Amino acid sequence: MLEINEIFGPTIQGEGKLIGTPSIFIRVGKCNMKCVGFNVEYETPSGIKKCSCDSYYAVDTAFKEQWHKMSCDDIIKKVEELKPNYNVDIVITGGEPLLYWQNEEFQSLLKYYVENNYKVTIETNASLNINFTQEYQEKILFSMSVKLSNSLEPLKKRVNIDTLTSIINKSKDSYLKFVIDKDFKNQAIKEIKDILSKIPKVEVYLMPMGDTAQEINANCETVIDMSIENGFKYCDRLHIRVWDNKRGV
Repeated sequence: MLEINEIFGPTIQGEGKLIGTPSIFIRVGKCNMKCVGFNVEYETPSGIKKCSCDSYYAVDTAFKEQWHKMSCDDIIKKVEELKPNYNVDIVITGGEPLLYWQNEEFQSLLKYYVENNYKVTIETNASLNINFTQEYQEKILFSMSVKLSNSLEPLKKRVNIDTLTSIINKSKDSYLKFVIDKDFKNQAIKEIKDILSKIPKVEVYLMPMGDTAQEINANCETVIDMSIENGFKYCDRLHIRVWDNKRGV
């Protein structure tokens, strides 16, 4: 069984290489990081105040009672109920989906959608060790949101050169994306270039930090300038610009 935080759509992919593409999202629960440095404030169901990323409800096990244990067949059925009369992209996000990489139900889910000609994206921090053992795994698009030091996670935990190298070499068109705010720009570029010096050539997208449209606006011009100066691609975060951090859209 898989721990699923939510399944929603059809909506658009709000960020990354396939921004604007009609998609259904499968959001798993659990993450191997907390990223308190991203300073998204929230309150747990028991009333404890914390900071994390904008997907805290899928990261913090304090919300575990809101997650659902689902099989591969359960998930496929739910997606079918939501799907329009054409094939949308399937986006598996979290939390951290690669925590389930060794799970047979998870692999069955990936195999089903790839072999039925869906475009499958896994949104991951790419910090966990994984092996490619099946051909269908190489057809997945990995959107690798590697965490920088502003996450306040330790370097050895957040940057896995072996996994980044394996994903880039084994999958087609997978890419890196980094979320940056204007006060972190100089350090961010140093850290990004250090990572890039140790892995195969790969596309890099820079995105503005924020869990509200106002915060996105405050950071986007700086991030656009950074992209132009360094030859990276800028990507907005449409889902936040349109809906702030509202769930299920």
